[in-house]
Amino acid sequence: MSDKKIYAIYDDDYVLLESAKHLVAKGIYIRDVFSPFPIHGIDPVIGLKRTRIAITAFIYGMIGVALALFGMWYFMIQDWPLNIGGKPNFTIIDNLPSFIPVTFEFGVLCAAHGMSITYLLRNWTLPGFKARNPYPRTTDDRFVMEIHTHDNEASEEEIKSLINETCVLEIDVKHS
Repeated sequence: MSDKKIYAIYDDDYVLLESAKHLVAKGIYIRDVFSPFPIHGIDPVIGLKRTRIAITAFIYGMIGVALALFGMWYFMIQDWPLNIGGKPNFTIIDNLPSFIPVTFEFGVLCAAHGMSITYLLRNWTLPGFKARNPYPRTTDDRFVMEIHTHDNEASEEEIKSLINETCVLEIDVKHS
């Protein structure tokens, strides 16, 4: 038996959310949901774990702060100390108030760029990779629920009959 993917296509996010609740209550595992915008409340329904991208943003931000402080210490104190506006240039502690804006900006820059690159690598949405969007209208006005037959104990026909109990527009079955 080959693995089949069942795509349930909806035209409303609330209908898809209620359908997902109905299917999960009946014991159907939903692999993924594709939509043109985030559907609030769908993550706990289909069993998605909370994202850890905020942790990576904090780590990238701290790396940026460390690089900024090290760079300013090296350039302004160690390598080429200059007397700018009568401010002392002997230690980083004496100059820290004037380093704060640059440190903050570099931390934000590293956090934003690192988080963006991590997101693109994690989702494989880099240039040159084929998109994993099963239905082109999910970028416009349709919502798609993806269910794999090998993830569920129910047969393909049972899954399709449970989907038909909801207000589905179309059911599409594809072989993997």
